[in-house]
Amino acid sequence: MIAARLLRGLSRDHTDGDQKPMRTHYCGELNASHEGREVVLCGWVQRRRDHGGVIFIDLRDREGLVQVVFDPDRAEMFALAEQVRSEFVLRIQGRVRPRPEGTLNPELPTGAIEVLGLDLEILNRAETPPIQLDTHAADASEELRLRYRYLDLRRSEMQERLRTRARVTRTLRRFLDEQGFLDIETPILTKSTPEGARDYLVPSRTHPGEFFALPQSPQLFKQLLMMSGLDRYYQIARCFRDEDLRADRQPEFTQLDIEASFIEEEDIMGLMEGMIRALFREVLEVELPEFPRMTHAEAMRRFGSDRPDLRVPLELVDVADLMGEVDFKVFSGPAQDPEGRVVALRLPRGGELTRKEIDGYTQFVAIYGAKGLAYIKVNEWSAKGREGLQSPILKFLPDAAVEGIMARTGAEDGDLVFFGADKASVVNEALGALRVRLGQDRGLMAEGWRPLWVIDFPMFEHDANSGRWVALHHPFTAPKEDQLDLLDANPGACLSRAYDMVLNGTEIGGGSIRIHREAVQRQVFRLLNISEEQADERFGFLLRALKFGCPPHGGIAFGLDRLVMLMTGAHSIRDVMAFPKTQSAACPLTDAPSEVDEAQLRELALRTRPRS
Repeated sequence: MIAARLLRGLSRDHTDGDQKPMRTHYCGELNASHEGREVVLCGWVQRRRDHGGVIFIDLRDREGLVQVVFDPDRAEMFALAEQVRSEFVLRIQGRVRPRPEGTLNPELPTGAIEVLGLDLEILNRAETPPIQLDTHAADASEELRLRYRYLDLRRSEMQERLRTRARVTRTLRRFLDEQGFLDIETPILTKSTPEGARDYLVPSRTHPGEFFALPQSPQLFKQLLMMSGLDRYYQIARCFRDEDLRADRQPEFTQLDIEASFIEEEDIMGLMEGMIRALFREVLEVELPEFPRMTHAEAMRRFGSDRPDLRVPLELVDVADLMGEVDFKVFSGPAQDPEGRVVALRLPRGGELTRKEIDGYTQFVAIYGAKGLAYIKVNEWSAKGREGLQSPILKFLPDAAVEGIMARTGAEDGDLVFFGADKASVVNEALGALRVRLGQDRGLMAEGWRPLWVIDFPMFEHDANSGRWVALHHPFTAPKEDQLDLLDANPGACLSRAYDMVLNGTEIGGGSIRIHREAVQRQVFRLLNISEEQADERFGFLLRALKFGCPPHGGIAFGLDRLVMLMTGAHSIRDVMAFPKTQSAACPLTDAPSEVDEAQLRELALRTRPRS
């Protein structure tokens, strides 16, 4: 056991002649095999109980909890034990013994034994904690938990998550080391090269008026490493993005960043699939099922999302061709719009839903921009046909449309069919979210893990607001070799060599084969409305490097925080980070960000503007 090996080392460090070590064992590692042995323990008081003149102290450390018993026979030590309160830091010498008959605790790893206290030292006293550190701690507000994060992290749940995170990084490093990847660090202070989100800027004292940027990712540096001939690189890298936050976003986060030379898509995808399989096998003792390949177009068509949760069996069905001529503009308008979409979503046994529940789902899709949520309840279609259906929209639908919807969705008696009609982007987002919500609420979500690869992404998407093309991933992603002519002729039809790994509806990794020829890179920059001058100013170092024998290369980056969040069952990446920020990108623990004094600003040649 790692803990035992560590403590053997500590014992040697702290032993001098007859002086006893600071501690000999972790609390949580004691068991029946230690009965009769004298041990020295250190830790925090989980709770103290006084039962008829006998004091029980539950002592806690990183490895777990053990019960320590103090008898009144040793008056001085007993009086000291009476002073002990929750979160006091103690050093206890005692003898391990079996618990009396009837007092065993099978739910506790140390529940078969207890420690008879022989000596007690209070190393530090503690005030009453502002948050409870037992099973009710999660009831405290997140603001309070983050302000007293050092207390929140004492909880076994939080400790186990960080232990799992450490095992994850250790396993990933070992796998990549064995595959010949080199662990190489890249700069934190670098040049501002906007990649979609805002940069965090760092003013330079030695170059007044100029700024470094914190890296949004090591993207350009890892490409330069491939141009340097290092062939295989990885890094567990800190990344920084000044963007709107949500449960799985933080201003600073961690990526497992990977790049390799002389590879094709299948090479890197096969290698990464093996890595994730090995990770789940070692950390969770789980064998992942196969990783199917699904094109981006198919994922959007069937699930309305490029990160579909395959645990939910519900699928979107296109019905625009059935609605183009109906006398109901809510359907006919989007059906005739080249950018519109009309879909049906069958919910088995959905006829059980009450009107209140349907109204609740209508409010839910409104979050994603949907203007409403039409539906048809299928009561007795098999026996009564149209008369066996119930819906406010039936009067607008001709028999042919109704029959087509029933046949295409496979709706049966007792089912309910929801509809989405709007711009394709709105329908995909709203109905894609609804299918997952229905799967959760109606008990349709399968157990276990469902991974997949999403491939064949579009190279570009058109931004209606700016009227220009933007890179769907980033501007260094290579187009498919047989579609280079589409870069100028039809950018919207050009597919990229990108691939995303999705697990249970969450994108855990995304990557691509990169552009390795200068002419193609400049062509992509022009298409993205980046002039030659702007390209040279922002990315000149990359463009110069492409001139000197750049190998074909590609890679992937995994969101380490998201991955650990999924593996531990946490609801937010903040729960798998030691010291995260709030959703407003602030740190209640340290009160950061904060103002700095005028002398520091002068040194940086900066002046702040008054707050309006």
